Amino acid sequence: MKSIREIYKIGKGPSSSHTMGPHRAAKAYLSRHPGAGAFKVTLFGSLAATGKGHLTDVAVNEVLGAAGDVQIDWQPKVFLPEHPNAMKIAVAGPNGEAIDEWTFFSVGGGAVRCDHLATDEGPDIYPLNTMTDLLKWCNDNGRAYWEYVDSIESPEIWDYLADVWKAMQAAVERGIDQEGALPGPLHLRRKAANYFIRAEGYKDVLRTRGLIFAYALAVSEENACGGTIVTAPTCGACGVLPGVLYHLKKVYEYSDKRIIRSLATAALVGNVVKHNASISGAEVGCQGEVGVACAMTAAAANQLMGGSPAQIEYAAEMGLEHHLGMTCDPVCGLVQIPCIERNAYAAARALDANIYALYTDGLHRVSFDHVVRVMKQTGKDLPSLYKETAEGGLAKELKNF
Repeated sequence: MKSIREIYKIGKGPSSSHTMGPHRAAKAYLSRHPGAGAFKVTLFGSLAATGKGHLTDVAVNEVLGAAGDVQIDWQPKVFLPEHPNAMKIAVAGPNGEAIDEWTFFSVGGGAVRCDHLATDEGPDIYPLNTMTDLLKWCNDNGRAYWEYVDSIESPEIWDYLADVWKAMQAAVERGIDQEGALPGPLHLRRKAANYFIRAEGYKDVLRTRGLIFAYALAVSEENACGGTIVTAPTCGACGVLPGVLYHLKKVYEYSDKRIIRSLATAALVGNVVKHNASISGAEVGCQGEVGVACAMTAAAANQLMGGSPAQIEYAAEMGLEHHLGMTCDPVCGLVQIPCIERNAYAAARALDANIYALYTDGLHRVSFDHVVRVMKQTGKDLPSLYKETAEGGLAKELKNF
């Protein structure tokens, strides 16, 4: 598996696959063609189908438009076999011909792949890449998941995770203070501030639920507005983990060191899915985004609340299992409906999975690795119209919204 840095990327929303990925692809291409004055960009499949709602053209033009003219060709009905999020970039010749055309694939979490470049994700550094093996390592060595991260990564990883935690908290706090409508044709009203105010008027369980909803909404709404967030594991699912961790920090006053260690454990969970299946909504549906975010968050919360390695694995398993089959059907191609609400709901579900696991001894029949394999196959079986093309599900039902 890659470094856990690849799970957490600090950047601007609204989409890791549709905004961050194309932005990185354009920068990579421009760095090899610095003297070019015009470019031809072709977007394929899911990248084209929901690209305008996800600001893909804005991300590309921000880079290439500063160097010259940019012509974008949208091909939502054409899917390249390697991945549904594909794009080609070429220098535009004097007669409009494509010169030195490169093909990029935006594979989720802001990562891109291209045959002309070394992978921008870095080398594999983790010899263990399943939760079964990671759990065995913990039990054999009497150590925690975060300690495995510590044994593999360079010491700088903890400074990086500290920056991740700061960025997550900042996104919550910015979002809580914002009101008004989100950008785009839906005119969706921001809800985080109202949820926060209302939650403060309740007690105990209702207050806890309301605050978790508010914090998760705050980050997701910041993402929808193109604000700075952290992929966890993607932009579309960025509200789940910070929403829960911010709440637990406030209630139980956990130290930042403990929170950062829980982030390391959560990243391992996300890394296992990314390595063995996918975190791309265009490839496996929302189960790979919000479902994985829920699993990561359940694991982090369980560690913070004293769970054993087995209980942490169980919490993660439940977080992912109960999102199996979830489609990715963004209305108008925006990361708003149903994405924002799903973040809030998954945050509450992650805390439930954590609590359920804490009541057990950690023993259960279905392992996390079983669920990852099922999720991958389920994603393959889902028709493309339910995987970020905005052609099925809620997107089709509300296409005239």
